[in-house]
Amino acid sequence: MLGTDFRTGSPNWLDLGSPDTKAAASFYQQVFQWEFVSAGPDTGDYGFFQLNGKTVAAMGPLTEQGATSAWMPHFHSPDLEATTSAVRAGGGKVRVEPMDVMEQGRLAQYTDPQGAEFACWQPAKTAGLELASAENSLVWVELQVPDPAEAITFYASLFGWRHSRMPAPGMPYEVLSIADGDQEEGSFGGIAPQGEGMGLGTKDVPRWVPYFHVTDVDNTIAIIKNNGGKVLMAPADVPQVGRIAWTSDPDGALFALLKPDPRM
Repeated sequence: MLGTDFRTGSPNWLDLGSPDTKAAASFYQQVFQWEFVSAGPDTGDYGFFQLNGKTVAAMGPLTEQGATSAWMPHFHSPDLEATTSAVRAGGGKVRVEPMDVMEQGRLAQYTDPQGAEFACWQPAKTAGLELASAENSLVWVELQVPDPAEAITFYASLFGWRHSRMPAPGMPYEVLSIADGDQEEGSFGGIAPQGEGMGLGTKDVPRWVPYFHVTDVDNTIAIIKNNGGKVLMAPADVPQVGRIAWTSDPDGALFALLKPDPRM
């Protein structure tokens, strides 16, 4: 399961690009009880979502012309230059070249060959998120792309990820694991065919989507709807996974809810 013992290729950060950070902070406070804490006056309104004093995600204003609100996972890289070279060699694009983020670490942002955006974080003082797989924190990340097999090859060339087929209702689903250690214990996410879960039609695009751990999916959905969010897939039970739902915040950023099956 996803944790905070970060190794190569594991999700170690997650942030939201929002057109209205004040409104988004209010929404996520209502949904997950997160408190938004500014990173400081010189960070361009960037800040951290915290739960009981621990960072569970982050948020900043949209800076690219034409950009839409979205969540972006970051993956641990011990060498951003090497990762960047591998992205180019694999047919991906470099959106933001490796850069220092004060003394906290190094950041780069990419687009994979099918159009899904992601980032990498090379830690220094900040290793990554301080809480994961606990209630109201990140528990899973999922990539939806037209060609899962191509995506598996690309990301394996970057991080050495392993994969295994999991039975899923109506679609093939590949569970992703980091390169070292026990494969099941090192799982952190999955890859699904684009559109199979969402049903967004022409609005669907390749993307990474975060899942947040909740104890009551249906109640959380009610809170989301009461605060201007949308339900994209109603709560449903998935065998050996748990109860899930797909939703978006008022600005359209997609995320999912998961009450994990105890066997997961």
